[in-house]
Formats: sequence, structure tokens, C-alpha cells
Amino acid sequence: MINSNTQVKNGVVTRVLIMGAAGRDFHNFNVYFRNNPRYKVVGFTATQIPNIEGRLYPASLAGEDYPNGIPIFSEDDLVDLIRREKVNQVVFAYSDISHEDLMHKASTVLAAGADFRLLGPENTMLKSKCPVISICAARTGAGKSQTTRFIAEYLTKHNKRVVVIRHPMPYGNLAEQKVQRFAVLEDMDKHKCTIEEREEYEPHISRGNVLYAGVDYQAILNEAEKEADVIIWDGGNNDLPFYQPDLCITVVDPHRPGHELSYYPGEVNLRMADAVIINKVDTAKRNDIDTVRNNVNQANPNAEIIECRSPITVTNPELLKGKRVLVVEDGPTLTHGGMGYGAGFIAARSAGAVMVDPRAMAVGSIVDTYKKYPHMGPILPAMGYGEQQIKDLSATIERCDVDVVVIGTPIDLQHLIELSKPAVRVTYDLADDSGCLEKLIQRFC
Repeated sequence: MINSNTQVKNGVVTRVLIMGAAGRDFHNFNVYFRNNPRYKVVGFTATQIPNIEGRLYPASLAGEDYPNGIPIFSEDDLVDLIRREKVNQVVFAYSDISHEDLMHKASTVLAAGADFRLLGPENTMLKSKCPVISICAARTGAGKSQTTRFIAEYLTKHNKRVVVIRHPMPYGNLAEQKVQRFAVLEDMDKHKCTIEEREEYEPHISRGNVLYAGVDYQAILNEAEKEADVIIWDGGNNDLPFYQPDLCITVVDPHRPGHELSYYPGEVNLRMADAVIINKVDTAKRNDIDTVRNNVNQANPNAEIIECRSPITVTNPELLKGKRVLVVEDGPTLTHGGMGYGAGFIAARSAGAVMVDPRAMAVGSIVDTYKKYPHMGPILPAMGYGEQQIKDLSATIERCDVDVVVIGTPIDLQHLIELSKPAVRVTYDLADDSGCLEKLIQRFC
């Protein structure tokens, strides 16, 4: 366990509330607060992800100091919780939030009478026996997973046993999800994975990568080390690595120039990076690429900068020209990632399709998503954090009067949703024309 340097004031235990989104918050608790007599965690709050609040962080994970588990509340109740639970300290523990919004939350906490705290890498990173490459980003949707796949493939070709450990997405039974191992596609059914989990896991599994995820990342590391020569940390959102990296790579997105310096904790990833990948240079404007490059140089002049393409592949592109299409995109990239479109939109536009706006056809929770994230363009986010949301997504697709459905998500939705309309898939990978990324990994090896 990572020990706290905080001292108990006058023998009084510090009462803590952790602000999270079912990921970093649990990790911070596990490595810093669990079995720590200086603190009493009175609860978690949840946001970004639907249907997380109202549950318990179970006693089997929380430890002997929490025999009844730890309640998870809505972040909407933050101020009331601080006052009701006599909270001394609020720990912010989720990602992809603008610096301005983060300070608004800090101001709210301070005005309610509690301290506001961010735990840094030294207090939250675990050390592995194996070499670790971390792949993180400045924003959600920058291209972490395709970068991870590129590096995993390179290492595998050079006879390294690679294990990918993915940032947590524990949306089901937390106790059962303590340690999850994925080696074949059927493992996703075994672990009852949501669409969001499948989008991250399936591309790795399909390429033969062993992948771990779950809730307790020390227990996960213990298992992964048994079968790995190299561990790749595949980050979530723009969060920090959970493991101390020997090589730290951060991906930035020129479609959102300036965000690399204005979102938390993406800017931390940028400043920690050994190498920075400017992705999607084939579809971004040169001025925006240069803006990002200049920002990287100012924030981290010692980082190696590598420009990469994100080539898009479309199955049966001839089905799109002149046709009315519904574009379904990766959900998190559009929602808390802040993008108005994704690869599906770019592919459909390039193929000469006529895009139909699905917003008026939205059903149930999809209506709520559009209200919460009004920046989205005429696309449908592939929201699927639970069974009902998947049903709402399916119903919305069926209500749209289109000729073709363009699936721009990392998985084939047809495996989960029965479509009555023809569909084409849009996939994307990483292309390193300079060869610099391969040389970087070669030096690391």
C-alpha cells in the first residue's frame, strides 16, 4: 500500500468524500485510503456514467474498516453530503474535465466548508516487476487504443509476451469485477460487458492480445505479471496511468487544438510524456497541427513529437454515395470527450452520403444524452452502459428513415443489436509514416 503523509489532527480522523465516475475514484481509494487509519471515507459521488450512484462499493473490496461497504451518491448531492456527513476533505478523482469546470467544482467544495484535493502520480501509481509502457491522452477520443494496438503488434512481432491492462469500466457487480481477464471474445459475454467495455476490449482481443481490467489494480497487476514480458497501460479518457511507466506516451488530437493545455488531467499526461503522438494529421488542418505542436514544445520541450495518421477503412463504401445514412459513433468520444463527430461522420461525408439527423427520433435515455451534450452534430452516440440504454439505442436506430447505417464504433454493433437496415463498418488504426514510433519502441526494448 502507498502510505499517506497526512497527519491526524488532534487525534481526529479526516472524513473524506471522493468525487468519481466509477474508475479513478475506486483506484485512489484502494491504493491510498483503504486500511489507512488516518482517514474515513464516507462515500463516493458519481457523474459522467449513468446508473452508478445508488450502489455500494462492496465490503469485500473496501476492507475491514468498512464492513457495510461505502455508499455511492450522485454528484448532484455534493454540497448536502459535505454538510450532512461533516466532510473535512473532498478528493477529486475523475478525468476529462476542463480546468475552468474543475475550479468551479473546487470553489463549490471550499464554499461548503471542506478542503479540495487532487492526488498525484506518486501517491497513486503502482510499481510493476515488468517493464510498463503507458498510453494516455490529452482528451478522450484522441487515439489511445489504436496506439496501444500498434505498439502491442510491434512487440508481439519481436517475440515479447504482451499483456494490455485497460483503465477500469466497472459498471456491473463490483465484487465480481475485481479482476477480469479477456483472451477470447466469449470472455466479454462471461463478464457481461457493456457496449462501452466491448468498444475498448474487442479490438485487442481480436488481434490476439491478452487484456486485463476490473476494480483492484494491484490484484490485476499480480495476475498480469505472471504472463507478461511487457505490460501496456491502455488509459481511459485522459486519465493518468495507474502504473509507474518506464515509457510514457501521450496522444494529442489536432481536431481539438488547445485542449492539450486546458483539460485535467490531460495536461499532466502531456507534461509527463517521454513522447507525444500528434494523431489524425491526415484529417486535421495544418494550422491546428502546428498549434498543437507549439503547445507541446512549450509545455514539454524534452518530449519526442511524432506525427501519425489515423487511416479510416470502410466496408462496402459503394453503398454510401448519395444514400441517406445514419451515423453511429463511439459514445464517450462524443459525450465527455466533447467531439461533435467521429470517424463514421468523416467516412460518410467523404463517400458522398446524405447524413440524416437522428435527434428528433431519439428514444428514452438517448433523449437525455442529447440534452446533456448539446454540442453533438447529426450523429447518434452509441450509448450502452446498461440493458435499457442498449434497447433505447436500438429503438432510435429503427425509427430513423435511412438507407444505410454507418457504424463508426470500435465494435460491430450488429453483434449486439439486430438491424433491419444494411450497415457498413468504419474502422481506424494508427499509421506511423516516419517510423519514429517503431524506433522509439525498439530503443525501449
